[in-house]
Amino acid sequence: MSERAHTHRRRPGRRRMAAALTAALGLTGAALATNVMLQPAGAAAAAVPAWPSATGTQAVSKTIAVSGTYDGSLKRFYGSGDLGGDGQDEGQDPIFKLADGATLKNVILGSPAADGVHCSGSCTIQNVWWEDVGEDAASFKGTSTGSVYTVYGGGARKASDKVFQFNGAGKLVITKFQVADFGKLVRSCGNCSKQYKRDIIVNDVDITAPGKSLVGINTNYGDTAALRSVRIHGDSSKKIKPCIRYTGNNTGAEPKETGSGPDGTYCRYTASDLSYG
Repeated sequence: MSERAHTHRRRPGRRRMAAALTAALGLTGAALATNVMLQPAGAAAAAVPAWPSATGTQAVSKTIAVSGTYDGSLKRFYGSGDLGGDGQDEGQDPIFKLADGATLKNVILGSPAADGVHCSGSCTIQNVWWEDVGEDAASFKGTSTGSVYTVYGGGARKASDKVFQFNGAGKLVITKFQVADFGKLVRSCGNCSKQYKRDIIVNDVDITAPGKSLVGINTNYGDTAALRSVRIHGDSSKKIKPCIRYTGNNTGAEPKETGSGPDGTYCRYTASDLSYG
């Protein structure tokens, strides 16, 4: 069943929906991505939720490996030593590296943030906030077509290029996230040496200009991007492109942009799925 098909189901009341979403927070990445409800299309662009305050600060000089669940209790983590760079150089190490099936929750990533978070397989990134994105906020690298990467809540600011880099295989689901002052929210790798089909769902998110694009996908590998209940703030001229299509490659060459906008096959959304205010 397509993602759009879910929007035609009879929706429960507000209290039941809130309870369902709250219960979903305790699930694994795959379960959460499967069970999260799509929000009604065309919702009004209400005020963006406030960012949390850090409960403490911790310098990180060596990547923190996570298996199982890591709860940062909203402490601010920032890179130091070998992780103290704040440039856009490719190949930097992350602050957190998540094993297949791991969950990272309630973390604030300060500056410098190195290469943020890496997911080696299916993962859940819940209520994680990037104050100043380094190379990328998070990179998804699982090689299984069944991998599911779930970003639920949280937000990112000051991403001069990408927020989320999707290098691996599988599905990425972003829900209740917010981003401001960014280049791209999600990019399906356009020139990785190993390429895959990738599916992206962006649902119930707040986007604040300036920004260049929400999703970039490779049609020649069968990528898809579904956008639902996307609220765009400060972009009345609609300069932010919701979905850009590329022809990707595995040679390292610059991928070719082939078009943008909804097409019903690769970029799956309509005007009613976006609201401006």
